[in-house]
Amino acid sequence: MRLDKYLKVTRLIKRRTVANEACDAGKISVNGNIAHASYDVKVGDIIEINMGTKPLKVKVLNVTEYATKDNASDNYTVLES
Repeated sequence: MRLDKYLKVTRLIKRRTVANEACDAGKISVNGNIAHASYDVKVGDIIEINMGTKPLKVKVLNVTEYATKDNASDNYTVLES
């Protein structure tokens, strides 16, 4: 799954266009490297989001096409915030 779509599905970022713009601006990194929106997210990836005042670091546990509000956070675990 594309990185921008993963961020939207898991509700780490509210809209896919915002996720795409964040990737283009270099605010999203995967495994220590700045990632493009087209990056293919895999289980075990470490995603760092540097938007706003507090950076967020999560580890990908699951990649699913759809997630409800209740189970969206089951797809990742927060490492640092």
